[in-house]
Amino acid sequence: MLELLNVNPSSGEPIYRQLSEQIVRLIVGGQLQSEQVLPSVRQMAEHLTVNPMTVSRAIQQLVEQGWLERRRGQPTRVAQRAKNESDNSSQLLLAPVDALIKQAQQLGIDLDGLKQLLGERWQK
Repeated sequence: MLELLNVNPSSGEPIYRQLSEQIVRLIVGGQLQSEQVLPSVRQMAEHLTVNPMTVSRAIQQLVEQGWLERRRGQPTRVAQRAKNESDNSSQLLLAPVDALIKQAQQLGIDLDGLKQLLGERWQK
């Protein structure tokens, strides 16, 4: 699982948020299954070369949102999710798509031009 995680410290987005969003995408995308054990906070921090408190903050946020479960003395696991919740992966793309549309409009690119650009990039 560690090889699926990466963060960009120079991004404007906080590292804990980058990490929590990636973990949610892995859960929704099926790469992380219900009840699957996550690496320890220390392991993730070493892999990403970030402060363990940053990883702990991301994990705690996901526990509070119901994506992960923590039990005293046991490793952190992916929480059981309702089927309809885990099948809603397109919801995760709404914010980036909205941002893309806004940028395209600011640049004067119409819908057909955006579709063409997406089609070209999709092939790569």
